[in-house]
Amino acid sequence: MGIRNIFEIFSADIGIDLGTCNTLVYVKGRGIVLSEPSVVAVERGTKKVVAVGYEAKKMLWKTPGEIICIRPLRDGVIADFETTEKMIRYFVSKVLPRRWFVKPRMAIGVPTCITEVEKRAVRESAEQAGARDPVYLIEESMAAAIGADIPISEPAGNMICDIGGGTTEISVISLDGMVVSNSIRVGGDEFDDAIIKHVRNVHNLIIGESTAENIKKTIGSAIPDKKIERMEIKGTDAITGLPRKLELDSVEVRDALQEPINIVIDEIKKTLGQTPPELAADIIERGIVMTGGGSLLKGFPKLIAKETGVPSILAENPLNCVALGAGKYLEMIRDKDKKLYNIV
Repeated sequence: MGIRNIFEIFSADIGIDLGTCNTLVYVKGRGIVLSEPSVVAVERGTKKVVAVGYEAKKMLWKTPGEIICIRPLRDGVIADFETTEKMIRYFVSKVLPRRWFVKPRMAIGVPTCITEVEKRAVRESAEQAGARDPVYLIEESMAAAIGADIPISEPAGNMICDIGGGTTEISVISLDGMVVSNSIRVGGDEFDDAIIKHVRNVHNLIIGESTAENIKKTIGSAIPDKKIERMEIKGTDAITGLPRKLELDSVEVRDALQEPINIVIDEIKKTLGQTPPELAADIIERGIVMTGGGSLLKGFPKLIAKETGVPSILAENPLNCVALGAGKYLEMIRDKDKKLYNIV
């Protein structure tokens, strides 16, 4: 048995969805073993890590002056290289036993729209965190399609729409390759920002990202609902600077979300318009598969189906698809005859 084969037996395959909002880790044979917010709390000046993931997210906007909370990824790419490396190292050490003596193979889902410099930053962060060279980068829509068990190897059109925290990826896949692919830096964060701006402009109330995210998840929707839901929120009065309560309803929140929702729908229509006719016919039969946290917005798949005339299906476990697909990709490339075209 060669040294390479021994390394393959004793090493771990790790698939990572390095998301703007959440990081998910898949380990071969164990499935999704970690899903935590992409947030790191560090000491100001020394940059010593105080907390990572859920513990760090609890501190957002609540820390004393000597501690700062950092979201090291913006729009699906690394904004803070050093903090990202610390975050990946922490998550990998959390899921692998300390006795692991062989560097793990790692595949990471990345947006289609990132630059070569941004790709290099992702690879270097993973290598510094202990990954074996080479670190594989796989486009998020391809990873999501693999994770959603879409039959991408068939000579037929499959459409995937992955709405993450920082980006939305829309691709048409056939014969293991992406025929058409578009990526926009609009996602769940933009939904939250739209709510923050609306509450500030209409009600003169300042709220934070966590409150906006909670509003979106609780009463946010993409289509009108027979029942109008209401929710009480708290924030700072923009005029007096004093704390104040406010009651929002689901109709108002839906109106606030219209702009980013329409951007995503327009990009889906654009991708359908770029799709060859024979593949478009397959998509009408198979539908658009939706993944990512943004796809969980109430009524979003139904609105997309209405606006495009193409059935829209929410994948099983849409939050996990990219991490699952990245991990499965490593298993696929062990077969030397199996090569996906869209490795970046």
